Amino acid sequence: MSTEDRVQATMKNVEGKAQEMLGEITGNPEDQAEGQVKQGEAKAEHTVENAKDEAKKKID
Repeated sequence: MSTEDRVQATMKNVEGKAQEMLGEITGNPEDQAEGQVKQGEAKAEHTVENAKDEAKKKID
């Protein structure tokens, strides 16, 4: 996983957590749900990139 991809996925996760917390504070379930979706997307991106890293290690 490139450093840039890691940073982008991490930032998406942070943004999702912040949005989820904002939704909890304001009582807005849409913000909570959108934040959770962003966190899930970030987790998926990390998983894919980690799999790429493992595959590259095995090839090398």
